[in-house]
Amino acid sequence: MVWGILETPEGARVPGTVVLADRSDLPSEYAHLPPDQLRHGTGHFSNVVLSPQPTSSPNDPLNWPVWKKDLVLLITGLSAGVVGAYGPMLSPGFVVIAADLGISINTLSEATAWVVLAIGISLFIFNPIAKKIGRRPVYIACSIIMFSASLWGGLSKDYNSFLGSRIWGAFGMAPYEVLVQCTIADLYFVHQRATRIAVWNMFLLCGIAGGSLIAGYIIEDQGWHWTFLWCAILFGALLPLVFLFVPETAYVRLPLEQRYPEYQPGEKTDGVVANEVEKMAATDGTAQVVDPESVPTIAAPIEEKHSFVRSLKVFTGIYSTTAPLRIFLRPFVIFFYPGVFWGFLMYGATLTWIVVFSVVNAGIFTEPPYNFSVSQTGLISLSPFIFTLLGEIISGPLNDRITVWLARRNRGIYEPEFRLPLVVLPLVIGAVGFYGFGITIHYQTHWSGPVLCFGLANMALACLNASVFPYILDAHNELSEEAFVAINARNFLTFGLTYFVNAWLAKSGALNVFLVLGSIYIAVILTTIPLWVFGKRARYYIANNQFLQKFMHED
Repeated sequence: MVWGILETPEGARVPGTVVLADRSDLPSEYAHLPPDQLRHGTGHFSNVVLSPQPTSSPNDPLNWPVWKKDLVLLITGLSAGVVGAYGPMLSPGFVVIAADLGISINTLSEATAWVVLAIGISLFIFNPIAKKIGRRPVYIACSIIMFSASLWGGLSKDYNSFLGSRIWGAFGMAPYEVLVQCTIADLYFVHQRATRIAVWNMFLLCGIAGGSLIAGYIIEDQGWHWTFLWCAILFGALLPLVFLFVPETAYVRLPLEQRYPEYQPGEKTDGVVANEVEKMAATDGTAQVVDPESVPTIAAPIEEKHSFVRSLKVFTGIYSTTAPLRIFLRPFVIFFYPGVFWGFLMYGATLTWIVVFSVVNAGIFTEPPYNFSVSQTGLISLSPFIFTLLGEIISGPLNDRITVWLARRNRGIYEPEFRLPLVVLPLVIGAVGFYGFGITIHYQTHWSGPVLCFGLANMALACLNASVFPYILDAHNELSEEAFVAINARNFLTFGLTYFVNAWLAKSGALNVFLVLGSIYIAVILTTIPLWVFGKRARYYIANNQFLQKFMHED
């Protein structure tokens, strides 16, 4: 037992448990690891064993230059930022828009709920597609959808057309809730993921906050139609970047045992594995260094490097022979994996509560005692923008460093549960944010009180995601698409709450609403404790369940 984590039978191989630090006192059950498991990172992480291990192919995304990986992340992150803005950007102008369309504020908030529901449904459509034919076709298709939906919204004249454009746009938003995390898993090693996920999450959450901030002025000065038209301009600029510089990142990588048939699981080494690596590498005439942090493995002859023109192909092959129906059904099964269900609760509860802010803020701050204008209501989002940025800057790198430190203390063995200690930070920050918002609104304090609490609640989400997404990627990497679809079933939870939250707020008041939301948030965070204790055993039992292995992994 390591710091309360219950162990599995000695010698058992548990998915997600990897050698992350090069130590001479590795437990005997890991002695069978093939030599290429000891490929290392560079710089501060020079004693970190790369996981997953790259192949010897220059076309393996793990072997791409760091600048190329980060460029893909930058473009998809910027797209995620605009997608994040597209959802709540109308919130500062709810009163104005409702009057212009001849509907009530409650009807407009229901429209937001329908958008959220459409996102949830579309995930089950795009996941089998991305799993089957790769990420690139989905990114391009959804960028086109977002561009066309934004134009449609900007030209809409009545509520039905407005709602149609929003729902159509929701289908384009979906991949940025699932695929970017999977792309990060395609491109980066375990010890790099939390930082990169923080970057993506920073774009997404800052887009959510910054979109409302900017939209308030656009609605007041140019009219609400221009919020859509500006999104169309941005998506129109990003679409060619996606086409040119976001190649396919899905890659079929053979298991280590097939790449190294002479090193089968269970085979003992002579205890000087690192020296063997160097010896074999020296005799391998085909090895070439594509990237300093991803020294290629010693395997079959290297493929010819794909040209830039080849990378522009939209369809590059079939990446899974699994039947689409089975891929469609797998999220329903993986939803009940303990770690995935925990991720659903953590991400679902927190993000849903954040969406509640965007639905109720206009009604709260445009009325006495605050009497904010549309642009002033938009300025409220400056607080979550700043705090989200701060949370991402802190949480991502801190999580990676905590993970490596714990692995070193654990004789070089990394457990995905090492991602969890950081949840202490969002536990405290989020409790202050949710409880504080309800209390300050109820007692009608100075506007700075609820605005500050709004920012803290968003910061909590930013910090929380630095634990949730890396944990899922590390614990269930082969099923990451299905896992993120399952987690994003939170859209159905968000749909339900946003549909009636304004009525609930009017009936019970801000104090009661946010005390309930804050209490649920704390209860959900505390489920991290049993996951820390039983998480490894749960992974072990799942890996040894014949039905789950056959249904979830076999074609």
